[in-house]
Amino acid sequence: MRRCRTPVVLLVLGCALAASAVAGLALGPVRIAPGRVLDILLAGPGPSGGAFGSIVWDVRMPRVLLGVFVGAGLAVAGTVLQALVRNPLADPFLLGASSGASAGAVAVIVLGAGAGIAGGVGVPLAAFIGSMGALVSVYALGRRGGTMTTGRLILAGVAVQYVLSALTSLVLVLAAHPNQVASVLFWTLGGLGGARWDELALPAVALLVGTGLLLALARPLDLLLAGEEGARTLGLDTGRFRAAVFVLTSLVIGVLVAYSGAIGFVGLMVPHAARMVVGAGHRALLPVAALGGAVFLTLADLLARTAAAPEEIPVGVVTALVGGPFFLWMLRRSTRTEGVAG
Repeated sequence: MRRCRTPVVLLVLGCALAASAVAGLALGPVRIAPGRVLDILLAGPGPSGGAFGSIVWDVRMPRVLLGVFVGAGLAVAGTVLQALVRNPLADPFLLGASSGASAGAVAVIVLGAGAGIAGGVGVPLAAFIGSMGALVSVYALGRRGGTMTTGRLILAGVAVQYVLSALTSLVLVLAAHPNQVASVLFWTLGGLGGARWDELALPAVALLVGTGLLLALARPLDLLLAGEEGARTLGLDTGRFRAAVFVLTSLVIGVLVAYSGAIGFVGLMVPHAARMVVGAGHRALLPVAALGGAVFLTLADLLARTAAAPEEIPVGVVTALVGGPFFLWMLRRSTRTEGVAG
């Protein structure tokens, strides 16, 4: 039944993404009628669109596209991390991956500026290294004696996040130029306001290639849900597979966070909602989570730049306000389940 439902869910989410993208292009300090937005899109970029065309194509379109890429990527990453650690509370932000990526990117922006490594691939590479280091640290701290509990995993994630936040604060203190301070604050709060056309290629490639590879690994990911022993019995080298997927997921998170800053809870809420609709099978779950994450972050960014207009709220604040209560509900539910099982 759920397998038959998947195409319908994908169609609904695709329509929702199109509608939210049009809303993102239409709404802002300068409001443009949705019909006018569609006319501008059909006409293509160029002087024929006038001032409205410039706003749509040069200002809002890159931001909407970056929101789609980041939202989809974080949702896919959260889905995979939940399978790798067999815990529904796993999330790129809660496991420190986003904070690690931010810390790496900030360090390069501030400390690497004088050495000339802040441009090009320097920031995404540092974000990847930070993301990978944080994930490995949390996994090593949370897993002891071959077992991993929800409480231990969350405590490990909180501890690693505190350390990374302290390092980021130290870098902020060392930052001498006001522009560097603004960049550091951007990384810690998350935002899509700096999106530019010439910076969209790498996040798009990271999302498409990463999601494609993870879709190809859908069956091994499903095997992990059966447990370590069950997966090994069916021929899966769990240690090597988990390490390879950790690297791939960290790469995706690092690249995306390098352009959006740390945006939390997308990878927690969206996979859980998608799993309730289409089940736990990753061949259906991953594309549904990707579209759901794209819709969620596009709408969150729209709220962030219109709720307190003309001021703009960092989109990471909006996702935290929505995701915080959801996380507490999930934590209470998970703790209750573990208590019953124990």
